[in-house]
Amino acid sequence: MHLDRTIAPPYRVIQRINLPPIETFPLANGLPLHVINIGEQPVVRLECIFEGGAWHESTPGASYFAIKMLSEGTHAHSSAQISAAFDRIGAFLELSHSFDRASLVVYCLTRFLPEVLPLVQELIQEAAFPDKEWEDLRNITLQNHRVNWEKNAFRATSFFRKNIFGESHPYGRSQTEVSITNLEKAKAIQHYDTFIRHKPYRIVLAGKVGEAEIGHVNAVLGNSNDLITPIQPLSAPNSLVPADEAKNLLIERPESIQSSIRFGKRLFTRNHPDYFKMLVTNEILGGYFGSRLMKNIREEKGLTYGISSNITTFRKEGYFMIGTDVKKEFTQQTLDEIYKEINILQTEPVPSDELQTVKNFMAGEFAGSLNTAFDVADRQKILIMDGLPSDFFEQYVDQIHATTADDVLQIARQYLDPESMTEIVVGGK
Repeated sequence: MHLDRTIAPPYRVIQRINLPPIETFPLANGLPLHVINIGEQPVVRLECIFEGGAWHESTPGASYFAIKMLSEGTHAHSSAQISAAFDRIGAFLELSHSFDRASLVVYCLTRFLPEVLPLVQELIQEAAFPDKEWEDLRNITLQNHRVNWEKNAFRATSFFRKNIFGESHPYGRSQTEVSITNLEKAKAIQHYDTFIRHKPYRIVLAGKVGEAEIGHVNAVLGNSNDLITPIQPLSAPNSLVPADEAKNLLIERPESIQSSIRFGKRLFTRNHPDYFKMLVTNEILGGYFGSRLMKNIREEKGLTYGISSNITTFRKEGYFMIGTDVKKEFTQQTLDEIYKEINILQTEPVPSDELQTVKNFMAGEFAGSLNTAFDVADRQKILIMDGLPSDFFEQYVDQIHATTADDVLQIARQYLDPESMTEIVVGGK
């Protein structure tokens, strides 16, 4: 049979996604346990999520160090003994931190969950913050920051968030060499005592989970009688200073041969009625490899290896950002082409074939992101933590397909006004 490779193979448009359900069980002490029971492999992921990210900090950096120090020693075991205990059963421990929250995550075989749970309980309730491990973590964090700060892209993103949110806003702050060096251990311990130790948190258990595993979690993590206070919704800090008016910022670095460009604005969260329409508009502009920015600035003009636009959402706010790295001499030309593509999106309806291609790509990409129990748990976790409707992701494909060319035109005009954008360049022009 002769195969004509000039003809694209047939495809089926994805019209709807049905996420496996999540079940919620209250533990004996009132902690909520959210269970996603799917998959055939005997593996589970246990995640303990604390409302204790940077949003809640009284001192910059305290939340990061508070969560990272959990595995550095308890009153009963050293950091080496803790690592050996997880290694012995082939479990993987991850301590993650974000602007909104912090979490302790463990991956293990289902049969080892009874051994993992007491270790998890010990890390959460009995962290000791030993001096040597504290100094080691601070030195490692400081060295990583110094390395990253030499990268134009890292600086550009830091300055971008600072400019659109404001230096005092939790989403606008970044760690600095001074803040890392000057952070007192007592401040991290205070954050730990205030938001982690003996405080309410959520538990998400995903993978091959049955009644036995739920019972194990309840027997260990559900036995702290002091954890009875309901989990409170995320609140604003006592004072937030609004960001300055949108402005352009050029940080000259004569030694750099490239410039990093960050261009965008403060935006809304997933709860906003225009969220899905904005997703489609963003995808057309710079959200995937076939986007307009990529075709123009990379493929046609060869000014960069890659350029993209994205929508980042936090619990309380979000932002839209275009990012790329170019040779210094191409900086202004690249900016001019960005403005040109935005203008076209605001003045000319998107052709039907281009719009349909983008919709199909987005639907297929979303479906492809749900391959494992842990992928599904990540989606369901967003619903829980951000207070979204239970059918939010089930409506995802419907909302994407419902977006019209007129919608894109209106969204581009309303939210992509160049006068409302902040332009950051690190390197030079």
